[in-house]
Amino acid sequence: MINIPMKSKGAIDRSTLHTLNKNPAPSQKNAKKPVQRQIPPLVKPVQKGQKVSIETSSPLRSIKACFGWNAANPDCDADVSAFLLGADGKVPGDSWFVFYGQTQSPDFSTSLHAKPASDIQSITIDFQKLNPHVSKIVFVLTIHEAFQRNLNFGMMKDAYVRILNAENEAELVSFKLTDYYSNVISMMIGEVYRHNGIWKFSAVGNGVARDLAGLCALYGVQVND
Repeated sequence: MINIPMKSKGAIDRSTLHTLNKNPAPSQKNAKKPVQRQIPPLVKPVQKGQKVSIETSSPLRSIKACFGWNAANPDCDADVSAFLLGADGKVPGDSWFVFYGQTQSPDFSTSLHAKPASDIQSITIDFQKLNPHVSKIVFVLTIHEAFQRNLNFGMMKDAYVRILNAENEAELVSFKLTDYYSNVISMMIGEVYRHNGIWKFSAVGNGVARDLAGLCALYGVQVND
């Protein structure tokens, strides 16, 4: 099992995971206007639902998935996480989940990095170190404490992912989210998966009304009560 630490309040307990906070959202009357970040150039954009190969003429040894976004509501604090999945769509074990509380996978192939040069967060994946039982890595953007603070993706915008060749920083593919719903607090931005020995990217862009612990349950990670 795994603990999902709150950024400031310790570990989540079971009541926190399943109870919506019904208090009104914080007043925005005197709220500071959120800083708007400039989106870097998206060189090879694809549309929602597209699946493309990220292999090149030379062997693809490692990639860097770079993420960024803007928020209309200054209370929206978002985080990127990655679930490393087997052929059954589940994690091989609880530790195969990379997020702000566990920034590296057990095989040392996948690592989370905060505040890279032109993006907000990035995740690097070394295919040469990746456990052969892992056939898919799902990237998720989640609003922190969304249930407790009545936040949702209708308050977000400009979210994107850029998949780069980690060796030369060349963009392989990019995807900018187009759908932002008020009943969604987590977005599966995209996924990198192996098909017939070739690594591909799928522009997913689907949201769910699940927090990070709820996503853990979806992908087979057991969270401590």
